[in-house]
Amino acid sequence: MTRQFSVTTGSNLRCKGWRQEGLLRLLENVLAVGEDPANLVVYAALGRAARDWPSHDKIVETLRTMNDDETLIVQSGKPIGVLKTHERAPIVIMANCNMVGQWAKAENFYELEEKGLICWGGLTAGDWQYIGSQGVIQGTYEIFMRIGERHFDGELAGRFVLTAGLGGMGGAQPLAGRLAGAVTLCVEIDPERIRKRIENGFLEKQAANLDEALAMVAEARAAKRAISIGLLGNAADVYEDILARGIVPDVVTDQTSAHDLIYGYIPANRTLAEARAMRKDDPVRLMEDSRASIVRHVRAMLGFQKAGSVVFDNGNLIRTQARDGGVTDAFDIPIFTEAFLRPMFSRAIGPFRWIALSNDADDIRKIDDYVLAGFSDNRIVTNWIELARKNVPFEGLPARIAWLGHGERTKLGLAVNKMVREGVLSGPVAFTRDHLDAGAMAHPNIMTERMRDGSDAIADWPLLNALAMCSSQADLVAIHSGGGGYSGYMTSSGVTIIADGSPEADDRLRLSRPLSERI
Repeated sequence: MTRQFSVTTGSNLRCKGWRQEGLLRLLENVLAVGEDPANLVVYAALGRAARDWPSHDKIVETLRTMNDDETLIVQSGKPIGVLKTHERAPIVIMANCNMVGQWAKAENFYELEEKGLICWGGLTAGDWQYIGSQGVIQGTYEIFMRIGERHFDGELAGRFVLTAGLGGMGGAQPLAGRLAGAVTLCVEIDPERIRKRIENGFLEKQAANLDEALAMVAEARAAKRAISIGLLGNAADVYEDILARGIVPDVVTDQTSAHDLIYGYIPANRTLAEARAMRKDDPVRLMEDSRASIVRHVRAMLGFQKAGSVVFDNGNLIRTQARDGGVTDAFDIPIFTEAFLRPMFSRAIGPFRWIALSNDADDIRKIDDYVLAGFSDNRIVTNWIELARKNVPFEGLPARIAWLGHGERTKLGLAVNKMVREGVLSGPVAFTRDHLDAGAMAHPNIMTERMRDGSDAIADWPLLNALAMCSSQADLVAIHSGGGGYSGYMTSSGVTIIADGSPEADDRLRLSRPLSERI
């Protein structure tokens, strides 16, 4: 059977209500904008929307037939039953990729995944919240802006950012860098990913080789002209080469799929085709080669740090892999959350997404107008909305993301629900709260690294968040733990609420605030 990956348009319902229809459209959307939808992969090599196609099809069938007083239970991407609950209960609750502590290791995950017994939901793949690269663009942009404020007198104009990886997450980097005013060089091993990013406007130029890339960087730096440049190559090789030439970028990071030594990262001593073949033929050797390459990669990053670059880990576990390979000072590189975003998280400011379920881009533009007027005193939000509406293309269902704080999310949700009720918008809107949020993720090497009270490894907060969201009538609530190289390193929670214009949606939007806003 040939699958079609598209998003539904208009107001016709295939389900018994917009709560179910909205979640169904979000499931369709993550596949429409995903990296490898034929294999249900949304991003990050193995982040899936469902465990397998029979599971996907049963989820779709169930959403189409469910009543408001029923709740679908999803276990690692597989629907396992529908409970009779009540009309204010969640439509879907799910738990993806949660393994018992001592068993939560990469090798156990791969074995279970190969047997079809587990599904890694990533952060926004398995709970159908991914909106394409826009969400990552905004997060990366905020990181770059905070770096500019802290290290470069408030701006990145004329500053050289070196990074790698143009996949589902990393592909956001070149556009985020350009919007921040930087000269951004992105190294990528897969020519198809470079082509895709140029085609969708996220990446501006491709250099033929490193010499040409560095010449383009030098020219743009001298003119203080923002530009993004792609370079085909392996990051470990290219970073070492740039360091050996004595060139010191202003900012260095990486967003390759270093978390996954088999299906993500490509070692420097292997071609792309060789690495793909080894995934089945010799995965143990591939893991060894990947880790050895990451060791070189991170040592080069440390070299840049010693030379004066602002170097940070962008959350892909690359420092952990390097430390396991013998780089004892890998954690001299700070994590982006602690280094640049924690002051915002401490005020409950974090990423918040809204998606036009009608597939009408005008709905998002009208919400943009409201945000610019209603939050005019919040420069972080208004600055991003102004940039995004001019520079960020919609992928799949039109959507937006912005970093809103305490009380602001509720204000926006209620205002949008009123716009739906009064017919200002052409259809309902889905709101999702990102997993990368205050109290929504425990990850001692990313979100909760070096907590002041030493509570880095305590995973109670995302679990409490999920429980609170269920008791607060949210439409979808998910608890995710890591898969692949992330196995045993993280637990997170996510929530989705459908603003369908009803008084009941007002209640859900008013009640379902992050735990960090409520205590």
